[in-house]
Amino acid sequence: MEFMVHITNKFPPDGDKDLLTQLVKEESARAAELAATGVIKKIWRRTGQKSNVGIWVAPNATELHSAISSLPFFPWLEVEIWPLADHPNDPKKYGDLK
Repeated sequence: MEFMVHITNKFPPDGDKDLLTQLVKEESARAAELAATGVIKKIWRRTGQKSNVGIWVAPNATELHSAISSLPFFPWLEVEIWPLADHPNDPKKYGDLK
């Protein structure tokens, strides 16, 4: 099942810089693992913000929660999730048309 996931990082601007450096490295490694296993299908940075939006794939919401909560920044993340369903007017449906 596909989910649209919007994540905002709320790590405090005046937070511990050493912890921030460590978390950035760990977050990058964990995101790479999630991408390699197909959980993170696509991700975009939101310009000028400490947030991103992406397409995540999981069998159900419980598995999605496990994946998101495995992120090292999780204690500082604000997360919005939308389960996605196929739309009858999806342009891919008409892909064979010239």
